[in-house]
Amino acid sequence: MSTEDRAKATGKNIEGKAQEAWGNITGDPQDKAEGKAKQAESEVRHGIEDVKDNVKKNLD
Repeated sequence: MSTEDRAKATGKNIEGKAQEAWGNITGDPQDKAEGKAKQAESEVRHGIEDVKDNVKKNLD
């Protein structure tokens, strides 16, 4: 598990939530969509780290 990779993914999630919220406030659909995309990217990154952790755990 890379703590640094997880931290980056968490940061991307927070950034996405903020951008989506800003899009909701301003009514900008592009900001909303980009924010949701960043959150989805974060979920994928967390999933990759989970797979890495499981593989490492099974190999040990």
